[in-house]
Amino acid sequence: MAGSKALDKRRIMIGATLLAFVALAQRHPTADIRLITHDLTDRSPRRVQAAFDLGAFGVSFLYTWTVRRLR
Repeated sequence: MAGSKALDKRRIMIGATLLAFVALAQRHPTADIRLITHDLTDRSPRRVQAAFDLGAFGVSFLYTWTVRRLR
């Protein structure tokens, strides 16, 4: 009987470990914010890009624009 209790505890620990690995493998929610304001004919638009990952969630930000040049 003592052996079956040890076996039950071992199964519970293995199950908990597998559950923890599955929880860690899941992707956390990430907000993806894009402000695309450059001209479509602009081959090299200016851009600012940043990403923050805080563990529980992440934020990705992209902003592009066109610089008007005087000729």
